[in-house]
Amino acid sequence: MTAMSATMACGAVLAALLTAGSAAAALDQARAEPNLEKRAKLALDNADAALKAAREAYRAGNMAETNARLGELGDSVDLAFMSLSDTGKNPRKSPKYFKHAEMETRELTRKLDDFQHEMSYTDRPSIDKVKARIQQVHDDLLTGLMEGKKKK
Repeated sequence: MTAMSATMACGAVLAALLTAGSAAAALDQARAEPNLEKRAKLALDNADAALKAAREAYRAGNMAETNARLGELGDSVDLAFMSLSDTGKNPRKSPKYFKHAEMETRELTRKLDDFQHEMSYTDRPSIDKVKARIQQVHDDLLTGLMEGKKKK
């Protein structure tokens, strides 16, 4: 390894760690948002940032950081879904934020699938759990938009 490539590797690891710290702060900021719809949007924005951080950490060879960012990705999507559920609104009558979340989760699932194909065969199972959870949230959002809120 040359001095130049060692410097670049160290820089990539440092960038991944700095991104990770700011991503965790962004999720805390989303949790602090009192408006539930805005909270959902902030959480989905953080999910996208966590996926980018996971990719960077994986490219830097840091599997522990990759798994931490994937966990944050799942937590962000869960926060978004719970925030939208807590609004008590009928997704069919007020679809704006629900549709946005449905489209974002579909895009996240696609990006996760691409990321999984970039990974080594032995590392791929680390994404399965979070991908399944995001797909479940996407399906629940889509069902809510198509059927509306269940009557009690």
